[in-house]
Amino acid sequence: MRLDKFISLMKGKGFDGALISPGTNLYYLTGLHIHEAGERLTLLVISSDGNYRLLAPSLYENVVRNFPVTFWRDGENPYEKLAWILAEFELSSGKLLVEDTMRADWLINIFRVGNRGFEFYSLSSVIRELRMRKDHREIDYMKHAAKVVDRVFEELLGWDLLGMRESELALKIELEIRELSDGISFEPIVASGENAANPHHAPGNRRLRKGDMVILDYGAKWRGYCSDITRTIALGKPNEKLLEIYEVVKDAQERAYKSVRAGRKAREIDAAARETIAGAGYGDYFTHRTGHGLGLDVHEEPFIGPDGEVVLENGMTFTIEPGIYVPGLGGVRIEDDVAVIDGRGKRLTRAERELVIL
Repeated sequence: MRLDKFISLMKGKGFDGALISPGTNLYYLTGLHIHEAGERLTLLVISSDGNYRLLAPSLYENVVRNFPVTFWRDGENPYEKLAWILAEFELSSGKLLVEDTMRADWLINIFRVGNRGFEFYSLSSVIRELRMRKDHREIDYMKHAAKVVDRVFEELLGWDLLGMRESELALKIELEIRELSDGISFEPIVASGENAANPHHAPGNRRLRKGDMVILDYGAKWRGYCSDITRTIALGKPNEKLLEIYEVVKDAQERAYKSVRAGRKAREIDAAARETIAGAGYGDYFTHRTGHGLGLDVHEEPFIGPDGEVVLENGMTFTIEPGIYVPGLGGVRIEDDVAVIDGRGKRLTRAERELVIL
């Protein structure tokens, strides 16, 4: 069904075919759990005439069943087999969509196979139109992934955090997520004290101290779909300035959430958060977009930023995560996963947003 929709959309936009390497797009279209086998060429070849076939190393002979596939073995030249498939599909020139994350060496060899008769275009420019709108089953999977991260937050509040290293807490969060779900959607972020001024701080050896504000950013996967939550907690009473910053961020996040409506542009949601933070005098310390799309990838369309021209529709899912980061002092970020349902925003993550002081 999804392949048929994609082929119809691709043809309607004037593309002649697509080459899709392992990743979330291949899974989305086929349901096949194919991981990139290192340097071994693995491609889903699709033509606008409706033909499609997977080219895969023989490692997957016991994995791929009931799907058109051509296998190749070590010692064979997979690009020769690719040339045969292209010839069979009568693809010798024209516009080809190519997976955005394809290995460069694969693309170079494909270019040679095609005798330079192809024009290459980004696959995301087309498939994004399908993936941005989630169906009920997809949203149910994301709700489950969101419940997992909510539960982890509740549990970690009972841990003995004082004196724990950031890296140790990040590992404990990861192990807890793995116990409750299909795995993490990204490496957890734990940023304490002055480290919280770095939005994407890599957890290190700093030990959590009394008076710290601690940013906790982590996510789970369920049936391939991601959640992504951020909460900022305090270990004892923090700096008064950080208490003020927390309330500004919480207000910005709530205003952005309440502004979510079908028919509005993504940048309008970003503006609701950004104007709130700027109005409180912290505009220079909000250094990233308000959110990003969420689904099979933890970062996908639609992006909720100042340049976000996507018009929100039912089924779109994304984060709302404003933050303020003051060098030398620390930072605060609050993030929830939101879906557009019945024309309005609905939070999927529901963990406590009031400041928790332990």
